[in-house]
Amino acid sequence: MICNVCGTKEATIHLTEIVNSKMAEVHICETCAEEKGTEFKTYFNFGDLLSGAPGLETTLGASGKKIPLVCKDCGMNYEDFAKNGRLGCAGCYVSFQKPLAIVIKQVQRSGFHVGKKPSRIPKETRSVHDLRQLQEKLRKSIQEEAFEEAAHLRDEIKQALDKLKKVKRPKSE
Repeated sequence: MICNVCGTKEATIHLTEIVNSKMAEVHICETCAEEKGTEFKTYFNFGDLLSGAPGLETTLGASGKKIPLVCKDCGMNYEDFAKNGRLGCAGCYVSFQKPLAIVIKQVQRSGFHVGKKPSRIPKETRSVHDLRQLQEKLRKSIQEEAFEEAAHLRDEIKQALDKLKKVKRPKSE
C-alpha cells in the first residue's frame, strides 16, 4: 500500500479507527510518521513477548537450585534473549529449545510451520499437499502414541490416495 500522506512511498504503518460505527483506515510510511511526530514501532520485539513468560530463564539443577539457561557456544543467557529478542548464535536454538518452543507456539499458534497454499492451485496439487500433511500428522501421532488418532489419520490417508489414483487414471468410455 502507498502512504496516504506523501503518496509515493510504501506504507509500513497501518491504522484502523472506528468512529460512530464507521471504519477509517490510514496507511503511513515511516518518514511521514516521523515528520508528523508519531512514534510507532514498526517491528515485533520478542523481548516484549518474553517478559511475561515466568520461569523460562532458569532450569533446575541436580541440587534442586535454579540454574540460568546459557548457550554453551556463545555464552548468551536466556534472560538476555528475553530482554533484546535476539539470539546470539545458531547454538542458542539448541540451548533454549524448550522455552523457544513455547514462544513460537504463542506467536504462531502452532509448534511447526505449515505454510500457505494458493487458492487457485490445481486439485491434484492440492490433494498431494493435503496428503503430505496427513502423513506428517500420522507420523507425529505414532510418535506420541496417540493410536486412535493415528488409525483415523490412516483411514483419511487411504481415502486421499484412492482419490488421487482416480484423478491420475485416464477416463475411458
